[in-house]
Amino acid sequence: MTLMTKRSAKKPWGILIALTLAVFVGSIINKETQILGISPYYVFDVLGTLFINALTLVVVPLVSSSIITGVARIASESQFGRLGLRTFLYFLLTNFVGILIGFSVANLFSPGSGVQMTNVLAPQSIQAAKTGVFSELILEIIPSNILAAFAKGNMLGLIFFSLIFGYAITQIGRKSLQTHFQFWKGIFEAMLRITHAIMYLLPLGVFCLTAKIFADAGLETLKPLGNFVWATLIGFILFSFGFIPLLLIFIAKVPVRNYFRAISPAIVTAFSTGSSSATLPISLECMEERAGISNRICALVIPLGTSLNLSGTALYNTMAVFFVAQVFGIEFSAINQISLIIVTLLISFGVASVPGGGLVAALTILRIMGLPIEGLGLIIATDRILDMFRTTVNLFSYTTCSVLVAKSDGERSVLSKKVYSI
Repeated sequence: MTLMTKRSAKKPWGILIALTLAVFVGSIINKETQILGISPYYVFDVLGTLFINALTLVVVPLVSSSIITGVARIASESQFGRLGLRTFLYFLLTNFVGILIGFSVANLFSPGSGVQMTNVLAPQSIQAAKTGVFSELILEIIPSNILAAFAKGNMLGLIFFSLIFGYAITQIGRKSLQTHFQFWKGIFEAMLRITHAIMYLLPLGVFCLTAKIFADAGLETLKPLGNFVWATLIGFILFSFGFIPLLLIFIAKVPVRNYFRAISPAIVTAFSTGSSSATLPISLECMEERAGISNRICALVIPLGTSLNLSGTALYNTMAVFFVAQVFGIEFSAINQISLIIVTLLISFGVASVPGGGLVAALTILRIMGLPIEGLGLIIATDRILDMFRTTVNLFSYTTCSVLVAKSDGERSVLSKKVYSI
C-alpha cells in the first residue's frame, strides 16, 4: 500500500465535513445567487465537472490494464490446473450473487424514489437514458477498431479486448509474456498513482458536486441519500451474514464461527483502510496461519481475489446505478435490467482494489448504461462511509473462496479447532 493510499484511507472526516458544508451551502443558494458578481452555482458546476473528468481520465487505462494483468496472472497459473478453474468459478459465483442481492434490494426498497431531479438534466438526456440499450450494448462488445474503442471510451469493447488479450499473451513465449505482463502491470500501477492523487481532491469534489445537487433539489435530497445508505447496508448484511455462511456450511462444511474468528484481524484492517490491496498481507497471514489453508492455495486465490473477486463492490455498483436511475426518474425495462447485470458482472473483474476504485467502476457502468453521470455527486457523498463496509464484504468474498478451493482440493485442516485458536 502506498503512502498516498494510507493517508487517504485515514481521512474519512474530511469527506464528512465537506458533505455537511455542501448540504448547508447548497440549501441556501440557487442558480441565480450572486456573490461579488460570481455565481457559486456555476463555480460548483465547473469544479464538479472537472473532478468527474479527472476520474473519467483514468478509466480506460486503469480498467484495461487491471483486466489484462488479472487474466494473464490466472491463465498463466498452469501448475495449479484445476485450482485455477475452480477459483475463477467461485469468483464468478460470488460476484454474481452479490449483483443479484444488490438488484433485489434496489428493486424492493427503491432508495432513489421520493425526489425527482429531472430538472438537473436536459430533456433529451433523460429520453436517451430511457430508451433500450441492449442491442447497442451487444454491438459494442466486439469493436471493429480497438483504437477507436479506446478513444471513444467504449467500455464493453475495451473489456472484451482486454479479456482475450490477457489470455492471448499467456499463449506466447515466456520471455514475451513477461515483457507484456510487466508493461501492463506498470501501466496499472501508474494509473493507481494518478487515482490516489485524484482521491486527495475527493473532499473538494464531494463539496462541489453535492452543493450543486442541493442547490437544484434542496433538502429533499437528504431522504433518498439516507435511503441509499441503509438499503446498501442491508445488501451487505444479506451477503455477509446470509450468503457467506451458506457457502461455508453447505459447500465447505466448516464452522462459520471459526471462519469469522480466523479472519478477524483482516476485518479490522479492511474496514479501517477501505483497500483490499492494503489488506492483502493480513489476509494471507490469517488464511494460512489462522485458517490452516496451504500456501499454494492462498498464494493463488487471495492475490487474485483482491482484483477479480470484489463482490461487495459489485453489489454496491448495482445499487448505485439503480439509485441514480430512480433519482432521475428513469425506469429500467426488463431487458435493460438484464443488461445491467451482465455489464456489472464484467466490470467487477476490472475494479482497482484501492480506495476510490468503486467510484471509477460506478462511473464506468453509468456511462455504459447511458445514465446521467451527474448522479455520481450523490454517490460520492456517501462513498467513503460505504467504502469501508464494501471492502469488508470484498474480504469475506475472496477469503471464503479460498476456503472453498482448499476444501475442494481435499485439505482437511481448514478452520479446524486446532488451527483457528492460534
